[in-house]
Amino acid sequence: MFKVIETPHAPKPIGPYSQAIQMGGLVFLSGQIPLDPSTGEIVGATATEQTHQVIHNLLAVLKAAGCDAKHVAKTTIFLVDLADFGEVNAVYGSVFGTEGPAPARSTVQVSALPRGSRVEIEAIAQIPAA
Repeated sequence: MFKVIETPHAPKPIGPYSQAIQMGGLVFLSGQIPLDPSTGEIVGATATEQTHQVIHNLLAVLKAAGCDAKHVAKTTIFLVDLADFGEVNAVYGSVFGTEGPAPARSTVQVSALPRGSRVEIEAIAQIPAA
């Protein structure tokens, strides 16, 4: 059985999917793009600005699941241009590389992302023991 995780502090899904699904002790977070949860508009023009918003959205969903960045086991980063890797990696590392080991990660270049976003990140986290 699974549980749907939702929060108003992250963008509402723009398609038929959930912000996250909890199954057992794991939470599977859908990819987040840099949408402002209150306006539904893209935040930022640069990869750095957009990654800050993406991470903000991911952290909001993690919080709704009872987790935080240190509970993330795996991420996948989607970029429309691998030339943005350095900018994205700097923001990502400031959040996911500070407490304990950094999560496992894949980074791939894609031809396009929803709403013209430059970056999307999805994650898998473990719910902390009570």
